[in-house]
Amino acid sequence: MCNRARNRGEPETLFEQFGGDWLTERPRDNRFNPVELYPKSRAYVFRNDRETGFGLDVMQWDVLGGGARWPMTNVRRLDLPQWRRLAENPANRCLIPLTEFCEWTPEKDPEQGIKGEMWFAVRDQPVFAVAGFWQQTEKGASFAMVTCDANELVRPIHPKAMITVLHRDDYDRWLQGSYDEIVDLQRPFPADRMTVRGPVFPTRQR
Repeated sequence: MCNRARNRGEPETLFEQFGGDWLTERPRDNRFNPVELYPKSRAYVFRNDRETGFGLDVMQWDVLGGGARWPMTNVRRLDLPQWRRLAENPANRCLIPLTEFCEWTPEKDPEQGIKGEMWFAVRDQPVFAVAGFWQQTEKGASFAMVTCDANELVRPIHPKAMITVLHRDDYDRWLQGSYDEIVDLQRPFPADRMTVRGPVFPTRQR
């Protein structure tokens, strides 16, 4: 499960690549760090707005907005009623721009005493888009990333799943396509177009 990611793209760079404009005021408080994504953190998210069109919003990474014991950051079973309700409505779909995402090593390092971080990126896309959906909650706009089968690069680290990285040509289809069309996009990104680095050990106490 991906619960750690980064987006080093400045808004101006994101607009150049994805298009659109601001759908909300740009956060200026010191607590907002768009580079480091953790559960319940705020992040840049692209979506379609019925009145103003396609643009960049800021949302919390927990599609239930704190309504469950644990943050709901990733969803795979789009066929479950609570997720299909969101996934089948184009107004609730979104793109999450990232520069890399993390999965932890299966075992702790014997010297460090903690699991290492393995960071995955896309070779020809310094900023890539992950399929997601969102909804309004008591905590405001909140999103989840959609996952799929792990590819050959991610599988040795996290065999169960990986986040759904989209090809550029599929952005519009994810945002505007039918339910069946977006389910077809829920597939692993080619491993030969990705890189991995690590293990990296975070600075924290054991």
